[in-house]
Amino acid sequence: MNSIRSRDNPFFKELAKLSGSARQRNKSDQTLLDGVHLLAAYLDAGMMPQHILLNATALQDKEMAALLKRLKDVPLTQLDDKLFAALSELKTPGGILALIDLPQPEVVIAPSGFTLLLEDIQDPGNLGSMLRSAAAAGCDAVFLSPGCADAWSPKVLRAAMGGHFALRIYEQQDLLDVAKTFSGALLAASLQASDSLYDCDLRSNIAFLVGNEGAGLSTDLLNLATQKISIPMPGKVESLNAAAATAICLFEAVRQRNSNSH
Repeated sequence: MNSIRSRDNPFFKELAKLSGSARQRNKSDQTLLDGVHLLAAYLDAGMMPQHILLNATALQDKEMAALLKRLKDVPLTQLDDKLFAALSELKTPGGILALIDLPQPEVVIAPSGFTLLLEDIQDPGNLGSMLRSAAAAGCDAVFLSPGCADAWSPKVLRAAMGGHFALRIYEQQDLLDVAKTFSGALLAASLQASDSLYDCDLRSNIAFLVGNEGAGLSTDLLNLATQKISIPMPGKVESLNAAAATAICLFEAVRQRNSNSH
């Protein structure tokens, strides 16, 4: 096992850039997975990392040892604790980081039956939560506008809890083009909508359109919607968090599809 103790180490410098810069992640088509859970989800999806980075305490951990047995041919490097902490966003670092190549979905965007179109979702926690919900609900694909947060940033990866590896994620997409080529119903979540989510038939090909946390969907995208829908809120608040609203929409579709199959 290699070890790195200096900030001047060229490999460490590359990792630090990757950890802190969306531009670097896009340029190299790589990112870092932080912690046992994310790495286990990645391995469970049948993928293998390029490199594993550990701190001193990781080597004493039983869960970590079991995980390392699944990584027989992957290079290992032990980092000085301070260097490791500089790469990890966790207040208490989990002790393991994995350098991975970004999964590349096929270039030809396959027709999909259950899709999410996200426009300018800027909060990494919200975006990660939406990806997690989409994966749990069985979505085929998620399309992100150029104004969305970087899907492969450490914060989004952490919030999605492995959801990335169960989805086809298309970043930097012209959502108007995606919407125009979609062959099912386009359902736009909007506070101004008169149709309730619960009155919609969600059993065929559908795409939910979800807009920016503050501004909502752009007029152009709203105009392409087959139907504008709202979530009934009998309580005394004006709106739901975007990630919570997305989860409700997705799982109402799941409920209808499951009841249809019995």
